[in-house]
Amino acid sequence: MLLPMYFLIGIWGGPRKEYAAIKFFLYTLAGSVLMLLAMIAFYFNVQNPVTGDHTFNMLYMMDQANHSAWLSLSTVRHIIWIALFIGFAIKVPIFPFHTWLPDAHVEAPTAVSVILAGILLKMGTYGILRISYPILPDAALWFSLPLAILGAVNILYGACCAMAQSDMKKLVAYSSISHMGYVLLGMSAFTTQGINGAVFQMFNHGCITAMLFLCVGVIYDRAHHRQIDGFGGLGLQMPVYTSVFSLALFAALGLPGLSGFISEALVFLGAFPIYRTITMISAIGIVIGAAYVLWMLQRVFLGPKNPKYDTLPDISARELVTLVPIGVLVLILGVFPMPVLNLMKVSLNNLIKVVAG
Repeated sequence: MLLPMYFLIGIWGGPRKEYAAIKFFLYTLAGSVLMLLAMIAFYFNVQNPVTGDHTFNMLYMMDQANHSAWLSLSTVRHIIWIALFIGFAIKVPIFPFHTWLPDAHVEAPTAVSVILAGILLKMGTYGILRISYPILPDAALWFSLPLAILGAVNILYGACCAMAQSDMKKLVAYSSISHMGYVLLGMSAFTTQGINGAVFQMFNHGCITAMLFLCVGVIYDRAHHRQIDGFGGLGLQMPVYTSVFSLALFAALGLPGLSGFISEALVFLGAFPIYRTITMISAIGIVIGAAYVLWMLQRVFLGPKNPKYDTLPDISARELVTLVPIGVLVLILGVFPMPVLNLMKVSLNNLIKVVAG
């Protein structure tokens, strides 16, 4: 996935596309090298119980009885966990490995930003859940408190950075860092609600942030800039577009009745019994999130209309075809999330049993 994204950003990106593509490539390549070293360590220290050969089979790796004496040393397991974690943390991205993301998002074309937000960022948290947790469950418990702290840092740092942005796309990019912090917080708790909320948040974030980037792309195609201060009163000029963008923004701030609220509520309910103080501090991120979302909504769509944009056409049918299905999904899962939660519940509960007993 690294090479296609490198070329998509580097060829079709904005004015600083080469810088953003190379920065993205170097960051993720560094993480991939650490992941490769961890995989090699697993290969040479896990045996197939039937043949006695070395194996890459993850089911055999999950059985601690197949690990060599060297791989059973707690120090070795902690080092391998950290190597894997850094590789996945860069992809999430987790502070302080996040600096490639705003550049990549801002320079990437709209479609590539949607792929980045909707799919690529989830690969990191998926890797932790699918590889790190079941193969190194003792190291996962050892690192659970630092993971919760990093989740809280991501939530607050990303929200504060989003608050400071004047570029709409950069604001959405930093909000992604903040929203992925909820995933980390839920994952760190090892409770049914927390880990279900974390995985549901991965899905919801992909939908909501994809909507936001598509909406930013719509206005960029017309005005050829994304500066929040450059607009004003667009609600009068583009009422349909304003309604769709508002739905995405309210979903991003976690409004009850929309899918983002369900996953964030589950994360907090699951994390609160385990990390009470960290969860209370993290909840401040919701307030900051509401502030930057409403601030952008007010300055772009409300107030007196900017006469420079008197002729801007409203959102087209082609653009609505891309946005409406995601918006419908956000609404349905906001009032009826159980089909998705039931789909995830069994496998995630099994994962909790593997790690936490």
